Amino acid sequence: MTQNKFDPKIIGEFLNFTRNLAEAPMKVSVPHQISIGSTQFDVAYKEDKIRLLHFKPLTTKQIRTPLLISYAIVNRYHIFDIDTKKSWVRNLLEQGFDLYLIDWGTPTKIDKFLGFHEYINGYMDNCVNFICDESSVDKVSIQGYCTGGTLATVYSSLHPEKVKNLIATAPVIDGWKDTTVVSNIAKFFDVDKLVDTVGNMPPEFIYFCFSILKPFEQGVEKYMKFLNNIDNKKFVDSFLKIEKWLDETPPIPGELFKQWIKGIYQDNLLVQNKMYVRNKQVSLKNLKMPVFTQVAVGDHLVSPECSMPLHYAISSTDKILKLYPTGHVGMIASSFLVNLFICFLYSTFCCFWKSSVDSCLVCIFSLQSDG
Repeated sequence: MTQNKFDPKIIGEFLNFTRNLAEAPMKVSVPHQISIGSTQFDVAYKEDKIRLLHFKPLTTKQIRTPLLISYAIVNRYHIFDIDTKKSWVRNLLEQGFDLYLIDWGTPTKIDKFLGFHEYINGYMDNCVNFICDESSVDKVSIQGYCTGGTLATVYSSLHPEKVKNLIATAPVIDGWKDTTVVSNIAKFFDVDKLVDTVGNMPPEFIYFCFSILKPFEQGVEKYMKFLNNIDNKKFVDSFLKIEKWLDETPPIPGELFKQWIKGIYQDNLLVQNKMYVRNKQVSLKNLKMPVFTQVAVGDHLVSPECSMPLHYAISSTDKILKLYPTGHVGMIASSFLVNLFICFLYSTFCCFWKSSVDSCLVCIFSLQSDG
C-alpha cells in the first residue's frame, strides 16, 4: 500500500499561517492608533472644504520660489508623508524648499456641482495668490501628482504668468492612449446617468474601481503576505499605514467627475487643445515655462503612454521627460526613487540646466536657478 507523503515544509507553512491568523488581532494596531503624516505644518489658508498646508521649514536657508503640491482628487495627500524615512515632503524640506500643499478635503452633497472651474480658477488660483502675497513673489513652482498633475497642467495653461516651473508626476493627459483598466471602464459608461443617480462619487465606488485593477493581488495576495509577515514590525507598520490611507479616500464632486470622465477619457479634449474651462480654451501650447514630466514604467493607474504626450505637446524648450522603473505610488513614496533622483540630477540636470543651486534635489523642481 502506498502511503501519502506530505512535504513537511508545506505543513509547517500552513501551521505558521493559521497561527498568525489566530494571533493577528492581538498583534495589529487598530485604525485610530495608526499615525500617518508626521511632518508639522500650519493651515495657511482655508476655503470651503479645502486647506492650504504650509510645512514648517527644516533648514535655515530656503529656496526663494515657493513650491506648491497639487495632490490628486483621489485618496488623501498623506502618501506624500506616510513614512519618515521615505517622506517626499520631508525630503523636499531638507533640501530647503518653502513647501505648500493643497488638501482638497472631503466633499459633501452641497459640493456636487463643483467642477474644473471651481477647482482651478477658484481654489487653486486663490491658493497661488495667497502664496505669492505671503512670499512677495510673482510666481510659484507647482508639482502635480496623478489627477492633481492634470489640474496643475490645466492651471499652468490658464494662468502661465503665475507658474515659474511645472513638475507633472504621472499626470493624466492623453485619455485615449491610457491602457489601464480604469481608463477602459471610463471610456464606455454613461457618466451622466451615474452622476444623476448617485451625485458625488462615493469612496466605495472609487475603491472598487482600484480593486479590480489587480483583483487577486488586492483581494487575496496582499493579505496573505501580511499574515506571513505578521512578526515583521516594519512590514506591518508600512502595510497598516497604506491601508489606512486607502480607507480614507474622499468622495469626488459629481460635476468634476463628470467633466473629468467626458473631457479627459471619453472625448480626450486636453491633449487636443479642445478643452474649455468657463469658455476659456486650455491650450498646452501656453506652457512655455520649464516643465519636468515624470512617468512610472510600471504604473497601472496612469499608463506611461497617457502621461508622456505632455512632453511633446507643450511649447516650452526647457523640458525633460524621465521614466522611472517603479509604479504609481512608488513615484512619491519610495526611498529608492529619492536616491535615483539624486544620481540622475548629478549626471543630467546639473549639466543640462546649468543650475547654480548647490543642492541637487533642488534642481528637480527649480529647473531654473533662483539666483
